[in-house]
Amino acid sequence: MMNITLPPLSLYIHYPWCVKKCPYCDFNSHEGNNRDGYITALLNDLDQELSYVQNRTIHSIFIGGGTPSLMSEEDLSKLFEGLRLRLNFDENIEITLETNPGTFEIEKFKAFKQIGINRLSIGVQSFNDQNLKTLGRIHSAEEALNACIQAGNIFDNFNIDLMYGLQAQTTDECLSDLQQALDLNPTHISFYQLTIEPNTLFAKFPPILPKEDEIFSMGEAGVNLLEQHGFSRYEVSAFGKILSKHNINYWEFGDYIGIGAGAHGKITLAQEQKIIRTLKSKAPKDYIENCKKATEAIENITFEFMLNALRLKQGFDESLFSSRTGKPLSLIHDKLDKAKDLELLKQCGSKLIPTQKGYDFLNDLQELFL
Repeated sequence: MMNITLPPLSLYIHYPWCVKKCPYCDFNSHEGNNRDGYITALLNDLDQELSYVQNRTIHSIFIGGGTPSLMSEEDLSKLFEGLRLRLNFDENIEITLETNPGTFEIEKFKAFKQIGINRLSIGVQSFNDQNLKTLGRIHSAEEALNACIQAGNIFDNFNIDLMYGLQAQTTDECLSDLQQALDLNPTHISFYQLTIEPNTLFAKFPPILPKEDEIFSMGEAGVNLLEQHGFSRYEVSAFGKILSKHNINYWEFGDYIGIGAGAHGKITLAQEQKIIRTLKSKAPKDYIENCKKATEAIENITFEFMLNALRLKQGFDESLFSSRTGKPLSLIHDKLDKAKDLELLKQCGSKLIPTQKGYDFLNDLQELFL
């Protein structure tokens, strides 16, 4: 067993409420307004996690949901006051807040920036009203457009989320969505395929989606358009002129504390030389009343590492595997050789990089390491 090196530490904060649950959403999100006591619960939750910091600064913060932009200015201010009392932020910390175009308020977001938010992630999904209706979104194409324009006026760094492979969507419609996004000059675009997840409304009443080969072509055309406009594909569905520090920390098997209803965390314990997962109470009411934490050791650590790191377009350095897992790379040499023989993985100096074929069939590549 080699020593596991403490990686960078991020913070994920989950805000579980939204105006309306989307039919494709499998995140821990709930309709309703009973949010009293939630900020206090978040800070109490963090107090239980402080031993996991292990003298590290916080590299990035991501506030997801749900729709965290529903939070009031007073609640966000109280939250950040509490965070700064408990944690040391990196000088160049990235702090992202997810927002829905249907809940975008200009003055509120100016206040959010003053409080500390320096990156916005806007859940547009489509600039086509019919597609938005099919997806159950609460905003219109015009509201999405206006939200992105205002975001660009307030924030130097913002992401637009877009889906493809939607019901009755054509490649031209997909590229039209992307071009609309590009014209708004975001620093980052998340471009990902709609997938039907279990326990969603779409799983119960599935929409009729385009054929698989049509969706594949749609995705390829979208990637080409994004790269033509200077957006670097650094992860399967992430394209940036400014790359997301928080995203990269996930894919490089960094650590993150997770607070909030249903939040997950991944923590390296330096003294014990092991890595654990944490999970919080899922129902908001239970979380507020008595936040319970479950922890478990990660057993198949080599697979967990590869599951994440193989999503990186530029791959990873061999040394990262050992420093993050505490295992020698020789442990998976046979599997690496098989991936290379299948032309799913290539070696460039000390880096292991998915080939284009490996990226196109990423699930097959990842499964080799199970």
